Amino acid sequence: MTSIVGKLRRTGPVDLDRLEQDVATTVPLPTMRAPSVQSEPMPDYVEHQDGVPRVGALSAEAVVRDFEAAAKEIEAMGAELIEAAKKCEAMTAEVHTAIGFMRDTAASYREEAKKIFKRIEDCAMFTEDVRKTCESVKIRMTEAKNP
Repeated sequence: MTSIVGKLRRTGPVDLDRLEQDVATTVPLPTMRAPSVQSEPMPDYVEHQDGVPRVGALSAEAVVRDFEAAAKEIEAMGAELIEAAKKCEAMTAEVHTAIGFMRDTAASYREEAKKIFKRIEDCAMFTEDVRKTCESVKIRMTEAKNP
């Protein structure tokens, strides 16, 4: 790299025409295709002013088309957001159904607990009655033996 710079400095003034030709033959320039002015109609919210030079009109059209394309993308994102919201609403409805099922299940568990609680207490009272009856019979049998 240093030797090339050194050669340029020694050769004297640079021939810009020759340099441009050398660059053009060495590095292929990308070909840019100008957008067709008639490819899509201009959006209806803009209109060319009278007397605008062609360059300004084409530039304005290019810019408004880019903005319009971006606006359409934004609207598409809005549509996707609406779909996502619908899915969320459906999921929310499913959650409400699940919560209702859970509440019903919890209520059923409480009813079952109430029944079991009552049975246990009834059994405890019955057992207590049996124990008292047995004690009473035992006392009477003892008294009957020892009059």
